[in-house]
Amino acid sequence: MTGGGSGIGRCTAHELASLGAHVALVGRQIEKLEAVQAEITEDGGSASSNACDSREEAMVIATIEAVLKLRGRIDGLVNNAGGQYRAPMKTLSTKGFEAMVRNNLTGGFIFMREAYTRWMEDHGGAIVNIIADIWHGWPDYAHSAAARGGMFTLSETAACEWAVSGVRVNTVAPGGIASSGFDTYTPEAKAKILQYPPTVPLQRYGSEAELSAAIVFLLSPAAAYITGSCIRVDGGTPNARGTWKPEPSTRSQPFEGFHRAELSELLKQGR
Repeated sequence: MTGGGSGIGRCTAHELASLGAHVALVGRQIEKLEAVQAEITEDGGSASSNACDSREEAMVIATIEAVLKLRGRIDGLVNNAGGQYRAPMKTLSTKGFEAMVRNNLTGGFIFMREAYTRWMEDHGGAIVNIIADIWHGWPDYAHSAAARGGMFTLSETAACEWAVSGVRVNTVAPGGIASSGFDTYTPEAKAKILQYPPTVPLQRYGSEAELSAAIVFLLSPAAAYITGSCIRVDGGTPNARGTWKPEPSTRSQPFEGFHRAELSELLKQGR
């Protein structure tokens, strides 16, 4: 589980552990990973922490080898690490664009390749790659949209090439999910986030637990005939059109299935 130290990764790690899986938490900040590991252990689950920058090939290889040495197998991989910042496309530097692609696409590719060649090619497995609501373009986030779109088609390709090994590869595309990630954006981007729910057919943010449920399903045996697919968890946002205005409503209530969920500071202030 890359990006396992906070937000969606933390929630998904807890859900997997509650179902009996050992979760190898991966991220750049070991303190965050160890805090989540302690939570999982306190709740009766099993987890380990692995400091790794997914953009660095040698670190990824070392992490895969460490997990195999500790547990002897890798049944599932969740590529959740990544992020973005708001910027008009014309202002993006080449260096900034390339950094975002490496963070949101190249790192995930390296993890996929190494998990496959070092274990899954001979033993099977399931891979879930987290992308984003990139449909119809993503103004002000062109760098991330390009990388996430690449991950989408990369996953579709891997689903074909690796099917012979019994490896399934799918994506999950979150829309506006209320998580601690909201607190990392600039003031301008935060203002946009607070304006988001009225544009969504379901008129709200999604919860971490709603996204985690999709990830866990795709990893599970119940999804044995699903590969090369994408589950959107976005409240119907890409289906809204300029000719139609969402109606205000409070009828759609979030699934709050994570017992350790923490509301972001941004949403606390926006209440």
